[in-house]
Amino acid sequence: MAVIHRTTLEPTKLELLTGWLPTRPWYQGGAGAPELAKAGGFRLDDPEGEVGIEFMVAADLAGPHPAAYLVPLTYRGAPLDGGEAALIGTTEHGVLGRRWVYDGCQDPVLVAQLAALIDGRAEAQAQSVSHTPDREVTAARSSVDPLPAGFAGAADTGEDTRLSAPDGTTLRLRRVLRPEPDGRPVVPPSAIGHVAGAWDLPDGVRAHGLFATVHPAAG
Repeated sequence: MAVIHRTTLEPTKLELLTGWLPTRPWYQGGAGAPELAKAGGFRLDDPEGEVGIEFMVAADLAGPHPAAYLVPLTYRGAPLDGGEAALIGTTEHGVLGRRWVYDGCQDPVLVAQLAALIDGRAEAQAQSVSHTPDREVTAARSSVDPLPAGFAGAADTGEDTRLSAPDGTTLRLRRVLRPEPDGRPVVPPSAIGHVAGAWDLPDGVRAHGLFATVHPAAG
């Protein structure tokens, strides 16, 4: 299970995201820089123990309408081959040294572990506590068959990022999070799998909503 080091990061994750988020097509903010705060999230374990995997909820408190973004991140001790377009930046970790920080939707290790979570082959871990499952994260699939392998080709839309498997199955990560009014995520009828989680609203209320869904090939 993931070990959380109590140490420094220079620059911090939020500092890296302050420059990166406004470049995304699903960013909801205005012309000014975002005012980011960590509002929630969870981690997954890399079976090889090499790549850090985190699903961060970053709240942007700037402007009259705060937004919450799901930002999957990976942390690597060396550059990801062919991952130049996915690189968010580098940071100096007080224990592990230089870390390359990537948009996890374009990192095959994170994508594979997210599919494993939906399949029931992986367990969500607490974001900031070592060796502790995150019980607020729920994942399930309705299909009797495991999800296909090979989700890739991350494409950003107005509010999500979509990846496709060779058979046409689509994995959609909700980048702009919407809290469910009654706290119970509503899964679209077409979805054959999903991940739901929780995060803090600016007023301190704990929100719940969908993080990701899986949809079968059209037709």
